[in-house]
Amino acid sequence: MEFNLADLFECVVDAVPDRVALVCGDRRLTYRELDERANRLAHHLRSAGVKPGEHVGMYLYNSTEYVEGMLACVKIRAVPVNVNYRYVEGELKYLFTDADLVALLHQRELSPRIAAVRHEVPKLRHLVVVDDASGADISGLGSVLYDDAIGSASPAREFEPRSPDDLFIIYTGGTTGMPKGVMWRQEDIFFTAMGGGNPLGEPISKPGQLGENALKRDPPLVQFAVPPLIHGAAQLGVFIGMFWGDKVVLQHRFDPANAWDLVERERVNSMTLVGDAMARPLAEVLTTSPKERDLSSLIVLSSAGAVLSDAVKDQIRANVPNVMVMENFGATETGHQGMEAVGAEKPESGLRFMMKPTTTVLDDDLKPVAPGSGVVGRVALKGRIPLGYYNDPEKTAKTFFEIRGERWVLPGDMGTIDADGTVIVFGRGSMCINSGGEKIYPEEVEAAVKAHPDVYDAIIVGVPDERWGERVAAIIQPREGKVPTLESIQEHSRTRIAGYKIPRVVHLVDQMVRHPSGKPDYPWARGIAAGPAT
Repeated sequence: MEFNLADLFECVVDAVPDRVALVCGDRRLTYRELDERANRLAHHLRSAGVKPGEHVGMYLYNSTEYVEGMLACVKIRAVPVNVNYRYVEGELKYLFTDADLVALLHQRELSPRIAAVRHEVPKLRHLVVVDDASGADISGLGSVLYDDAIGSASPAREFEPRSPDDLFIIYTGGTTGMPKGVMWRQEDIFFTAMGGGNPLGEPISKPGQLGENALKRDPPLVQFAVPPLIHGAAQLGVFIGMFWGDKVVLQHRFDPANAWDLVERERVNSMTLVGDAMARPLAEVLTTSPKERDLSSLIVLSSAGAVLSDAVKDQIRANVPNVMVMENFGATETGHQGMEAVGAEKPESGLRFMMKPTTTVLDDDLKPVAPGSGVVGRVALKGRIPLGYYNDPEKTAKTFFEIRGERWVLPGDMGTIDADGTVIVFGRGSMCINSGGEKIYPEEVEAAVKAHPDVYDAIIVGVPDERWGERVAAIIQPREGKVPTLESIQEHSRTRIAGYKIPRVVHLVDQMVRHPSGKPDYPWARGIAAGPAT
């Protein structure tokens, strides 16, 4: 059996054509309407010369057009590429060039940035602009208005046969360096990162099962992908929801109060987000700006891609008592690998996950770590994994390995295996702070600091120290009206983490800077830490 994302989506469309598929802002599309709009865009891109295997950038905020763009690309065997909407000229030039983009769907508001680099990316030959209220100048770009592009194109499918080997590329957020394009075969990403059509059980064995399963899900669930679609977690969440035949809800830009209003209005059953950067504002709205809302439909709130601290989990549970708050483990290079273990220890001691059988921890010799040994190694996944990083054989060789006849991916997370088989994850090795020979993972310190009652948000980095090599620095956004001191942060942290891990310096900031995905902006944080302490 062959599994191609466009073919799979069309199976669901044919099974439940009149069911609501996608809601964003004032637009509501059924599966038939979404399919037809994607078909129209696909025909337009093909008529503009986009060929199978070529790359099309998505430089957009969350919208139905973003989802239509991804579907249109896979329908004509082109490759959609996520482009961070915060990128400015230099970053755009890098990504447009690195990804070999030949076409671009872009927000009108972002047009000036494109105009500044267009002459430096000669491969980019076709642009389609999604209009908005910005009034930004698009003269000189040659962009075709999105509504004009789809308005004059055919809604019929009429496409050539596709392949499970067709590529799907997700660029990482670049939190630890320049963004990297993770190359997945569509069949592999479907089974590894999209749940194989049934994330809660056995994956499907033939494509037609998707339609059969969608028909059985009556009424369907309502899934809310909270992060921006430039983040892999949101893209995967959208596809998972559509492959189930569910209603998928998006928000144009993240607004915590509006997010809860959407949960009430659309009767959302499941929310997907990325760590504290999204969960904390959501929790704060419920606590500091209470509003009568009926949130009884919400069953699951799940997080992946960044730490979700216990303090935030407890705050959400206190305000939405019926919700199950779940923390998942995975990465752009691995998809979903595991779920927070029941009765897990506090994040300050490492996050504990029940992993899929294909996940383990490998030591420095790339051999499996013995459970209960305490040996810290690299968390690794085998089986259906990406082909590597686009245009980067050097980084591919450092992350993807063939070990004893099997391919493995080791994205860089460090962990160990407990005696009961749970995997304890400490954090990303590249962010590890080495202080006097002791390894300190920022995530565990962040979890301790963020539990302080005067702290709204925190990022931990290492700064040079003549005696110890590095010392721990905390960049803190205080709660409104609060001024936490170094002494109070240290006193609080000593009750949760070992003494050598506590921050030695504190920098207070008015506003924390994070990537749109919610992940820390470490270069910014290091720049703050290099300045005078508070």
